[in-house]
Amino acid sequence: MNHNLKLKKPLAVFDLETTGVNTAKDRIVEVCVAKAMPSGELVVKTYRVNPGVPIPLETSLIHGIYDEDVKDAPSFKSIARTLAQFLEGCDLAGFNSNRFDIPLLVEEFLRANVDFDMKNRRMVDVQRIYHLMEPRNLSAAYRHFCGKELVGAHGAEADTLATFEVLDTIVQKHAGQTIRDEGRKRDFVIDNDVETLDAIGRNNNVDLAGRMVFNDKGEEVINFGKHAGKPVLDVLKNEPSFYDWVQKGEFSLDTKRRLTEIRLRMFTGALNGTHSRGPSREK
Repeated sequence: MNHNLKLKKPLAVFDLETTGVNTAKDRIVEVCVAKAMPSGELVVKTYRVNPGVPIPLETSLIHGIYDEDVKDAPSFKSIARTLAQFLEGCDLAGFNSNRFDIPLLVEEFLRANVDFDMKNRRMVDVQRIYHLMEPRNLSAAYRHFCGKELVGAHGAEADTLATFEVLDTIVQKHAGQTIRDEGRKRDFVIDNDVETLDAIGRNNNVDLAGRMVFNDKGEEVINFGKHAGKPVLDVLKNEPSFYDWVQKGEFSLDTKRRLTEIRLRMFTGALNGTHSRGPSREK
């Protein structure tokens, strides 16, 4: 297979299938590299990898790789040097690779004690280029769904009416269509009722700014800084000064209000002899 890229050195376009989306803790289960050479040649190599940890079912359902499929595959450590040699002298490219694939790949090399030098490597994120070429804004949505140009964009009335028309067109023309929310690992069917439309757009934020979010257990957890991922109640209990720091800091009033509500619930729970958690939320 050949290509049309003008290259001074090889460009390794790659993609990872993994156990999850946490670049610090998740592991690679498959890596494919399409190495584009300056000569026009394209060399493709694919490796299945035993991550050494169970692959969550919800993740397997997305990429189709299950524990059974990789039980006899080599570990990343055993292929790390071979892969690093194949990538020697290459620039790197991928889809959302700057935010996910490259950080996770480098993390795996570090865990395998393989020196993978990122100096002097160019990084081409195809997703970023695509999003810049196809803006994700109201004018683009109006053009895509309604087939018209938005006149008077960024005026409140024009934007409001265009938003209404986009929504009206979606429920009219796309009712019954299934869409996938990869972040929540859920499928939604577009339907012409507000409850369904609300479910599609709803996030797991506790406060509107997303400084606190609900985890899979329905617990409120911190979503920023050194306490990221920790239950809010635990942080308030173990570091009481955190509450005052937020209240005095440049956080939204809504964030401060929600934190106060959780803190009051903590005191109420203590008085009742319980350690209350947030409401259970659907995944």
